[in-house]
Amino acid sequence: MMDLPDPQQSSRADDASARQPIVELTDVRLHLASAGGEVNILRGLDLSVTEGETIGVVGPSGSGKSTMMMVIAGLERPTGGAVRVAGNDLPQLNEDALALFRRRSVGIVFQAFHLVPTMSAVENVAVPLEFARMDDAFERAKDSLQAVGLGDRLTHYPSQLSGGEQQRVAIARAFATEPALLLADEPTGNLDGETGEQVIEILFERAQRHGTTLLLITHDMGLARRCSRVVQLRDGRIVDSGTP
Repeated sequence: MMDLPDPQQSSRADDASARQPIVELTDVRLHLASAGGEVNILRGLDLSVTEGETIGVVGPSGSGKSTMMMVIAGLERPTGGAVRVAGNDLPQLNEDALALFRRRSVGIVFQAFHLVPTMSAVENVAVPLEFARMDDAFERAKDSLQAVGLGDRLTHYPSQLSGGEQQRVAIARAFATEPALLLADEPTGNLDGETGEQVIEILFERAQRHGTTLLLITHDMGLARRCSRVVQLRDGRIVDSGTP
């Protein structure tokens, strides 16, 4: 008897094939002048990331990982090449347009938490929502904090929170605007192992729930292998890209 195709499997394949690239880097280069001469940070990056992918970005210090993330976020302008993110040609945008692009499409989580010390947890999360002129900014901020297990820490200031709690506030802030793309640069770098694991679980859970594309920079190959693809950088170039 002939085996019939699994309709669910076919549907998943169709969904995957219908997804569009959300990040497209083509021959991206970044050269900076220094007292000792020109420094080549990125040396011709080519990378395509599809909607919904989780990408682990690894490589030694100085390989260009964080710089690549800054270029994708529109926080650093490349010297040459094409950068297209969420349908936007970033090198063609002025600073105001880049700020609007980030507000609408990108969330960022850094190793340092970058919380405003004079603002409570809910105020920190509400800031990007207020910039986006959302009338329900504080309600959304409360919901986002509750989703990362901080519903009882809404009015606490960063100095009153542990490192893990501060990073959870940063994750809540990054996902509050429901971005299409989340960039995380060593999000557990300042945390102990157990706390870092809790933060990573929240990060992956939030990305899956929102259908957010995730680019995760890490020195931890074990963590990178939890992603659907691992990209390795060395000396400003991508030297390998594939499934773990």
